[in-house]
Amino acid sequence: MEYNAINTNNSQSAKSPLGDLGVVILGGGESGVGSAILAKTKGFTVFLSDSGTLKDEHRQTLIDYGIDFEEGGHTEGKILSASEVVKSPGIPDTTPLVQKILAKGIPVISEIEFAGRYTNAKMICITGSNGKTTVTSLIYHILKSAGLNVGLGGNIGKSFARQVAEENFDYYVLELSSFQLEGVYDFKADIAVLMNITPDHLDRYGHKMQNYVDAKMRIIRNQKMGDSFIYWVDDPVVTKEIEKLKPASDLYSFTEKNNHMATAYSEDNKMYIQTKDSVFNMELELLALQGMHNLYNSMASGIVAKLLDISDENLRLALSDFKGVPHRLEKVASVRGVQYINDSKATNVNSCWYALQSMRTNVVLILGGTDKGNDYTEIEELVKQKVRALIFLGKDNSKLHKFFDGKVPNIEDTSSMKDAVDAAYRYAEKGDTVLLSPCCASFDLFKNYEDRGDQFKECVRRL
Repeated sequence: MEYNAINTNNSQSAKSPLGDLGVVILGGGESGVGSAILAKTKGFTVFLSDSGTLKDEHRQTLIDYGIDFEEGGHTEGKILSASEVVKSPGIPDTTPLVQKILAKGIPVISEIEFAGRYTNAKMICITGSNGKTTVTSLIYHILKSAGLNVGLGGNIGKSFARQVAEENFDYYVLELSSFQLEGVYDFKADIAVLMNITPDHLDRYGHKMQNYVDAKMRIIRNQKMGDSFIYWVDDPVVTKEIEKLKPASDLYSFTEKNNHMATAYSEDNKMYIQTKDSVFNMELELLALQGMHNLYNSMASGIVAKLLDISDENLRLALSDFKGVPHRLEKVASVRGVQYINDSKATNVNSCWYALQSMRTNVVLILGGTDKGNDYTEIEELVKQKVRALIFLGKDNSKLHKFFDGKVPNIEDTSSMKDAVDAAYRYAEKGDTVLLSPCCASFDLFKNYEDRGDQFKECVRRL
């Protein structure tokens, strides 16, 4: 269904600076609508196309801005006449339509690339297979608490492009997925943070780990001397890539134990951040985020803060009062002596490893969903050590059965969150933890990981 939006200007629609045909936006989610608004405000002719159904709020926004759009299918002729295409991150390059666009030599870019052209703000960009949402949220919290004029975007919160169109921030803290980084060419991170790289989304990358690694490493693309790159020095994949790529930026690393080379480390129950001008330290027990993986998150965020001259006092306060991220090791309730934890955001195996590693009790683990080429070997030993029962939650659990059958005492299949929570309740004993940490995407049974986590919380509260 196509909408010819009303031209809100008295003059004719502006022609695109890229040519007569303008900008096409593929995908009408948060990123796409934001890109369309930015394109419109910069004088481009804009057409947005979505194969599915737009959310009511997004449809109304496009109408309000006078942007032409369609939903429920693509008008290929119109799309293939674009001067440039801004593609939503969820659409792979391998789709037939994108292949046709590329074959015509039309540039295909991400929202991040497009919006980055129109702001001079300092870019703090975070990626990684694990921890990026927590780190992005924590850095934003630190900077905002310190009084900086800062926006939050990328894979989290309000569209980056829309903020560039409607706001005027001095800093942006952006969570960037590999999907978003694929479409980055000239965009540059002033401060890049790479938490780690472990196998994820391999179904998108032809089941080739290096393709996924290459996408992640685009975070340092275009960095030069004076820019900053923060990374986990104990990650063998990342360190190998650094040796190979030899970034021009200034390197800052974090590690668990003091190795006399890392910028941030822990020693004697304290976290230390050692920069050129000072040494910040903080007792580990005072950090809002607990557990080893969260220590890394606090270290990475703390390095960013010190590079931006945040005072020790402000940093210490922000690291101690941060509230965490919904659906990431979120305590839901204790029912008859059993703790229920929502880790629905754990959509890959490594995230589940971190969750299991932090558990101090026996666990009933709920996992399953849309498999992304997962290798469950990484969590095998932790499952054998800590898991009393496995509850599989998905439409097709055959791969899970093939790997886990015979390795834990109890395994049960479920196809709804209610059934999964009820099964977990039956297996759990006083003092145990019921952990939803699925390892998989949510799209087989749920709208997204938030919906999955919200259903879990609702079912737990009804016990």
